[in-house]
Amino acid sequence: MNGQFEIWVVDDDEAIRFVLKRALQRKGYDVRCFETVHSVSAALETGHPGAILTDIRLPDADGLSVVDTIERLAVDCPVIAMTAFSDLDQAVNAFQKGVFEYLPKPFDLEQVISVIERALAMGTVAPKEQSSPSGNQLLGESQAMQEVFRTIGRLSRSDISVLITGETGSGKEVVARVLHQHSPRADAPFVAINTAAIPSELLESELFGHEKGAFTGAHSRRIGRFEEAAGGTLFLDEIGDMPIALQTRLLRVLAEGDYYRVGGRDLLRADARVITATHQDLEEKVRGGGFREDLYHRLNVINIALPPLRDRTVDIALLARRFLAQVAKELGLEEKSLRPETIRILEGYGWPGNVRQLLNLCRQLCVMAPGDQIFPDDLPTEMLGQGRQEDKDRAWSETLRRWANRELASGETELFGRAQAELERVLIECALEQTGGQRQKAAELLGLGRNTLTRKLQKFDSERNGDAIGKEANNGRPAAVG
Repeated sequence: MNGQFEIWVVDDDEAIRFVLKRALQRKGYDVRCFETVHSVSAALETGHPGAILTDIRLPDADGLSVVDTIERLAVDCPVIAMTAFSDLDQAVNAFQKGVFEYLPKPFDLEQVISVIERALAMGTVAPKEQSSPSGNQLLGESQAMQEVFRTIGRLSRSDISVLITGETGSGKEVVARVLHQHSPRADAPFVAINTAAIPSELLESELFGHEKGAFTGAHSRRIGRFEEAAGGTLFLDEIGDMPIALQTRLLRVLAEGDYYRVGGRDLLRADARVITATHQDLEEKVRGGGFREDLYHRLNVINIALPPLRDRTVDIALLARRFLAQVAKELGLEEKSLRPETIRILEGYGWPGNVRQLLNLCRQLCVMAPGDQIFPDDLPTEMLGQGRQEDKDRAWSETLRRWANRELASGETELFGRAQAELERVLIECALEQTGGQRQKAAELLGLGRNTLTRKLQKFDSERNGDAIGKEANNGRPAAVG
């Protein structure tokens, strides 16, 4: 059915080419594989694929340069980019070049098929945009952050309204700044205001400005944040704390595109992209009458949900290293490094203050840690206590690691079978102790069937009896092992 479409796969990894080719062929597509940018570019001189699926990091060139070849040859062909080494700049660059989709590895094959089907239905490569300023403020290798990068990349040619949600300290303003930097408005001002930090009676004037004499204390005209952000981006943080009366006025500005200063008669044009953020559940506030439903839908055109730091532990070491280097440079101090055991404690901590708390900790450590390496004892007491418990939970795996290294260094073999047998024995003994010898309950705790547990116990008894017989035959000495 899909034989009319030929899909070209470009990747230097033979296993990935094989898997993608098989999966696409099962769906009825013709597939042609390439290992380099040069080979696929040469093939484009005479061939015309339905879509190209390309890795970004290839041996001879950036895989995205395929887009340049397609534009030069005026070939109507969507490009889907893949990479195992994703970051924000790369994601934004991919979308600005005009790729149809950007897939971080590892990916789900069904997802790849779905993206290719949509690409074939949509068609072409979009026009290339001018590059925006580089922004390395956002870091992360976790799947949640990869999705944030992809969303920012998709939005890089748009100035649509965005609502950023996430816990306090998770980096909402950083995301807002990056959205601005990678937008058509990047050369205009970025103006941020925390609506929760300004008294409600002053917030209207702060946003829209006021005329001289508009109220007591208004001794001169003042322009508001909407005017300051003209042509650029206005970021309204903690929008959930905005008073209802001001929500009504903000909605009118967003809907009609113009407003008056407080006490003014001149109609002003609102020319600012509005990005908002909150740590609150706005849907719940709408249900409770604390937030206008129509304003919520006006602001929540695109939602970017930032994960708390405790849910992206894979990013903690990466962020900490970046922050330590950044702070050392700012303060003119020697850059410090984290010990592996310190990283484990940081990864086990709950981080109620999220990324902001980690940054503040790195500032503290950069100044206060005595050596060039940061040890667990350099961490705050409350963090150390929680981290040490996490270390205790992982101690058995460290013990196993030391045992394996010692055995391998001694030339021992069959480690897997021996370790597995001992692990089963210890788990079963502990479960039986916990249940007072009740096998059914012990099996449930272990996630085993009762019959499976019984067979393993019989095996243990048999092995113990064999050891006892061996000792008798050797006058009480342990039986010799193979």
